[in-house]
Amino acid sequence: MRSNYLFTSESVSEGHPDKVADQISDAVVDLFIGRDPEARVACETMVTTNRIVLAGEVRCQGDTPPTIDEIEKAARETVRKIGYEQHGFHWQYAEFACHLHAQSADIAVGVDEAGNKDEGAGDQGIMFGFACDETPDLMPATLYYSHRVLEKLALDRHRGTVDFLEPDAKSQVTLAHENGRPVRAVKLVVSTQHAKGCDQSRLRDYVKGVFDEVMPQGWLPGDEDIFVNPTGVFEIGGPDGDAGLTGRKIIVDTYGGAAPHGGGAFSGKDPTKVDRSAAYISRYLAKNVVAAGLARRCTIQLSYAIGVAEPLSLYVDLHGTELNGVTADRLEAVLPDLVRLTPKGIRTHLGLNKPIYLPTAAYGHFGRRADGDFFTWEKTDLVDALKQAI
Repeated sequence: MRSNYLFTSESVSEGHPDKVADQISDAVVDLFIGRDPEARVACETMVTTNRIVLAGEVRCQGDTPPTIDEIEKAARETVRKIGYEQHGFHWQYAEFACHLHAQSADIAVGVDEAGNKDEGAGDQGIMFGFACDETPDLMPATLYYSHRVLEKLALDRHRGTVDFLEPDAKSQVTLAHENGRPVRAVKLVVSTQHAKGCDQSRLRDYVKGVFDEVMPQGWLPGDEDIFVNPTGVFEIGGPDGDAGLTGRKIIVDTYGGAAPHGGGAFSGKDPTKVDRSAAYISRYLAKNVVAAGLARRCTIQLSYAIGVAEPLSLYVDLHGTELNGVTADRLEAVLPDLVRLTPKGIRTHLGLNKPIYLPTAAYGHFGRRADGDFFTWEKTDLVDALKQAI
């Protein structure tokens, strides 16, 4: 690894068009799993000027599967909570179309548990988990601060602390690393939708205040390296300004480019889809390795074949940061004994068959605070067992 370098990550707000789509898709997942914990959902959403379109496959074996009206209500309520009441995209008046249909029987027979057959993976693929000791949440600092900046903007907008912010926004943070550690911000960027006629100097002063509050003391660059709405006016935004689709912000969802990505999106998928559940357990394992003081950085890869329960491979990379004599191959031998890495084993260990997914769909799936049933993959409750096994 290089010791001295610049690295950049970006984030997008809950009102970004792609994130609006992600949140609607996960609202549908929660709706189905709330009725049937074993429901199958693969929901894609597209949003554009005053239109919301859903497509995909579902299966729900509960007594009262969600109706089209209930699905529409969940989608509109999601948009309302984000805050879209604009002429070009309004939670109440946007046209809604639902093209969800029954899951393929060919997929179901391969995935479902039956007789002596364990539940198989919902698809083939590779999934990565990552953790590092750059922040208290064991996330890359560039992404961590990108998320925190936009969370602060959203909080102030929802609370009415400022009256000129609209839902759509993006951030970007470039940090200088010395001896492998982040030490200061080099460039900071925010582009945020705003009310018509908003004074740009007032907006800039506000965003600079947010940077000053969120970033560590002494990290801010000079004024010339802070960019706020560099294109100028940003009044037309959200799905009215740019169409949004589920699954187009996978790097924002994960590690900001600081770690590999298998390519599969998370939102809109029930936890039998290993794109989601195996990425969660990979993060859980990597985070516990770092939290246990066994390495400063850890990347874990899992791979699966559709319909097959056991993972095809497990790979651990400690990036030359291993501590206390631990080795990657030793971890590869130990980790499967601590957590069953089949789809059912993952879902059971992390408690994933619950309506817990909507909060994941904005500001990252990782580096969040574990709270009861939510973000269980962020717990470090495996540390003692891991130390004992090593």
